[in-house]
Amino acid sequence: MTVLGGNNRIFVLDTNVILYDHDCVNSFEEHVVVIPITVLEEIDKFKKGNEIINFNAREFSRKLDAMGGDSLLNEGIRLRSGGTLLVETNVRLDGALREVFQDDKPDHRIIALAFNLATAHGKERVCLVSKDINVRMKAKSLGIKAEDYETGKVTNIDELYKGKRVLEDVEAGLIDELFQEGMVARDRFELDREPFPNEYYIIRNQSKSTLATYVGEEKAFRHIQKRRAYGIDPRNAEQTFSLDALFNDDIPLVTMAGKAGTGKTLMALAAALEKRSSYKQIYLARPIVPLSNRDIGFLPGDPYMQPLFDNLTLIQNQFEESSPESKRIHDLVENGKLVITPLAYIRGRHLSKIFFIIDEAQNLTPHEVKTIITRAGEGTKVVFTGDPYQIDTPYLDSRSNGLTILIDKMKGEPLYAHVTLEKGERSKLAELASNIL
Repeated sequence: MTVLGGNNRIFVLDTNVILYDHDCVNSFEEHVVVIPITVLEEIDKFKKGNEIINFNAREFSRKLDAMGGDSLLNEGIRLRSGGTLLVETNVRLDGALREVFQDDKPDHRIIALAFNLATAHGKERVCLVSKDINVRMKAKSLGIKAEDYETGKVTNIDELYKGKRVLEDVEAGLIDELFQEGMVARDRFELDREPFPNEYYIIRNQSKSTLATYVGEEKAFRHIQKRRAYGIDPRNAEQTFSLDALFNDDIPLVTMAGKAGTGKTLMALAAALEKRSSYKQIYLARPIVPLSNRDIGFLPGDPYMQPLFDNLTLIQNQFEESSPESKRIHDLVENGKLVITPLAYIRGRHLSKIFFIIDEAQNLTPHEVKTIITRAGEGTKVVFTGDPYQIDTPYLDSRSNGLTILIDKMKGEPLYAHVTLEKGERSKLAELASNIL
């Protein structure tokens, strides 16, 4: 136990931290990282499967074995971060703990280990790190410090890049020139900061307004015209911005964020149908998330996939049933050119010349998002849509989910565009419910 001597802090890791980030042990600088033996038992249960948590479980086990070498894990091994990793077996629920936790289960053993370490080495040094709120609350109720795993989180979600700005009181002549010429140099405008490539702008004064985007290579603003996508007309500036990014072949990565009813998925699917001849296939996918702690799996017509079919039906209903446009959608589905599927069914494939839409992307981890993007081959366009505030998985939040991290990390990249949609377009009732309930 000499490893635990000194003044360094002692971080006890819960299983869910490792399943979220297989390299988490190197995120605690020079301090001591303790893995309860119970966590290793739990990790073993997750090693089989194709989901990201299964990958993280396998990768952590491999790394731990490689780091340990011939050393004994209960004596401590050095980490590349400068800290020390220790596997600890003191998970006993003794005395008062047995009265508090009558059930002997993994969460309680992990909390017990943190409690036993705090008793032996001081509560001020020990901290339990868990992505499970209830585990943290239980630990704090026993006087044990507990915190979420913060590595990789966006610092302030309220300052997340929106992909759009408003320029007020712009000279009327500049607005006219942009509208007539199509491009106006950036240095003609007064800005409080440099624009990002593919950032969108509402440029206006008291009498005129126009829409534009910043073209980084040209160092100029380009006028944006409102355009239709397979029978769908944009209803506001943000939807117009979205279609501009979706139609632009020079932007292979697009994110669209916003609450339900803002038209994110509808715009993406309509643009994909409009651009269908440029791609071999259209994939529309979303992660399957357990509802009420029950895995729902997937069967044709599964209710969790129904919103994707609803968007397709809405587009199809813009046309007469016998029209070429309606028949074309039917043919695309029948011939496998338009595929609506759970994300797990296409994870791992190489995506070449695909228009790939991932809905509900806020329910993905940053690693899952990275895995999807790195599968993109030549000619593929990847579109993530979702609401960073509407998380359906227990170990992600608005600051740590894959969509939020992607928006934060990619802003300013010339191959990327983002739009935050704010105005609901379903109905006045739907908008009212979304805002106040």
